[in-house]
Amino acid sequence: MKRSEDKQITSDLTGIGIREATEILWNLSPAALVEEAILNGEGVLASNGALMCDTGQFTGRSPKDRFIVKDAKTADIVWWGDINIPFDSAKFDQLQQKMADYLKGRRLYVRDACAGDHPDYRLNLRIVNTQAWQNLFCHNMFLRPNQEELLNHTPAFTILCVPEFKADPAVDGTRQPNFAIINLIKGMILIGGTGYAGEIKKGIFSVMNYILPQEKNTLSMHCSANVGQQGDTAIFFGLSGTGKTTLSADPDRGLIGDDEHGWTSDSVFNFEGGCYAKVIDLAREKEPEIWDAIRFGAIVENTRFEAGTRKIDFTNKEVTENTRTAYPIFHIPNAVEPSRAGTPENIFFLTADAFGVIPPISRLNKSQAMYHFISGYTAKVAGTEMGVTEPVTTFSACFGAAFLPLHPTKYAEMFGYKMEQEQVSVWLVNTGWTGGPYGVGTRMKLPYTRAMITAALNGRLEEATYTRHPIFGVDMPDSCPGVPSEILNPRNTWQKKEEYDAKAFHLASKFIDNFRKYAAFASVEILAGAPLVEEPV
Repeated sequence: MKRSEDKQITSDLTGIGIREATEILWNLSPAALVEEAILNGEGVLASNGALMCDTGQFTGRSPKDRFIVKDAKTADIVWWGDINIPFDSAKFDQLQQKMADYLKGRRLYVRDACAGDHPDYRLNLRIVNTQAWQNLFCHNMFLRPNQEELLNHTPAFTILCVPEFKADPAVDGTRQPNFAIINLIKGMILIGGTGYAGEIKKGIFSVMNYILPQEKNTLSMHCSANVGQQGDTAIFFGLSGTGKTTLSADPDRGLIGDDEHGWTSDSVFNFEGGCYAKVIDLAREKEPEIWDAIRFGAIVENTRFEAGTRKIDFTNKEVTENTRTAYPIFHIPNAVEPSRAGTPENIFFLTADAFGVIPPISRLNKSQAMYHFISGYTAKVAGTEMGVTEPVTTFSACFGAAFLPLHPTKYAEMFGYKMEQEQVSVWLVNTGWTGGPYGVGTRMKLPYTRAMITAALNGRLEEATYTRHPIFGVDMPDSCPGVPSEILNPRNTWQKKEEYDAKAFHLASKFIDNFRKYAAFASVEILAGAPLVEEPV
């Protein structure tokens, strides 16, 4: 195969120390990048036209190898600890120079892009890759400036991503050879030793999570968002497995975005220009939008083909269960352009409660909304290799703790203020178990969950009467169109009510125990949203 002639070649990377690259290919089209990737041996085409690539040793992020440079800008502001690990600024400069020296004589792929689909909050980016498929990933995931915008494009942040380069921990100050390091003063992210492209995407998300609340008085959120035909915006928060992508994908509503958003005084806007979705066990009948979006220009990571074909076997877990696809948002037919809409009217916190305790839908007051926002709760079913079937609680602050440079209470207080200003309704939705915990009860039926969310969106739940949960204090509707009334109060679905009460107290104690690490920074108003249990059981 002959290499594409669709190339714009320049060498203006001297500002980041790169002076002797063999060839710098600037803003190639998707077709040219696919050609480059195939010629480089980085991937192969699937029968649906998508480019199939492997990420190598790392098939997911490496949170313990993510650092933020601790300097005059960040020392007193960043929430330092296991999530935001400090890195020395001199070591950063040293590592940057080593990476630049490593790139002498290398072919480089450069992309000018943006994050934040709002003209007042846009962050200009420049991404330098050694692999064509990762440059295509950046084309898909970030916003794509037009030709006129590219003429005046000045990057506020530059990402240097070199999977082949490995650090020397003893010399460079990293934990392992792989690393992702954010420098907020220099406006730079260094990524090396890992081929997992999600590190690029989440690096910029972390930057936006610093800049917007700290410098722009705008709440950044790890959520999906859609908008109705009447212009009503809805936001969906939820950890993996709670149904965030499924429930926000509604053919009757426009998709704003599926993962990262900002909430300003007058809008909700998408940070990204694409979607990065899990594809394990993907089936067209369950997720038709994602299935149809995987076509030429899209990427699939760490998947495999059905034997003797180029057809993707989405059930294959040979490499990892974290198989993914990255595609531009315009591959989704009901995506709105630009990717923004008005401020939200309804917000949904999704949890897959495997204890069978949380109501299928409940209304939260401001204190409860801030408390549950900080908690970011779901429950996962434990592995059965040792015969363990008891669910395991999972808490992730603001439904995205791994990407929060600031203390979670900063985001929660902004959330509460905006909720009150905009008079937003906040709902806690349990997509998990009913009638008992995992192993006893059954999973909540998806049509019921959809009916409850629809009733909240169209205002039908405003007509309902409510019962207050005696332990969590949330308000449970007594009726909902399309949903059997007997399931709306979870206690009624358990055969032995005393067992439900014991399990509810047990889960409430887990909330309180988890919240201890935030309590010293939380306001009285946030603390008022806690379950009605004083000490862990």
